[in-house]
Amino acid sequence: MEDYLLNIGKRIKEIRKDKQLIISDVADKAGVSNGLISRIENGRSFPSLPVLLNIIGALNIEVSSFFDGMEKSASKKYIVTRKNETYEINKEVEAEGFIYNFIFNKSLQSMAFEVVLLEILPGNKRQQITTDAYEFKYILTGELYYHLDDEQVKLSEGDSIFFDGRVPHVPLNKSNKPAKMLVLYFFN
Repeated sequence: MEDYLLNIGKRIKEIRKDKQLIISDVADKAGVSNGLISRIENGRSFPSLPVLLNIIGALNIEVSSFFDGMEKSASKKYIVTRKNETYEINKEVEAEGFIYNFIFNKSLQSMAFEVVLLEILPGNKRQQITTDAYEFKYILTGELYYHLDDEQVKLSEGDSIFFDGRVPHVPLNKSNKPAKMLVLYFFN
């Protein structure tokens, strides 16, 4: 259920753009403000059920079709976001010189977090480890392979991955250049 909540805004925006509608078109038909549609699309607000149904109606799509198109990632041990899946967030208040790019969001209960800049040199070696944290990794430069349990995921600059650190994992740099990543650890 949590994954559906996180993807509702993304799905609304996708359908709206596919139908070449602007935010005010959807807001007017749904009986809500432009700002609310913007906040929902950018993952900063979740609509109530009646508002969601009004928005789906304003998009002129069946409720079942709306949810059929949403990503289902509950069966995976991790979530990967590719560089081409990020998008610019339009803020309600205009600010000059600020470009916000949505990379990742995950709804979790209150927890502490730690941020680390990690550089992984070519030919690095280490056995898979586990941590007591949920881990989010954003690849700043380079390329590496993330081994999670018995799976391997190739990550390149601009990609990100989120997973439960209790799953055995290790990043390996098989290239001839260092890779840098921003790491966020979320602790219970």
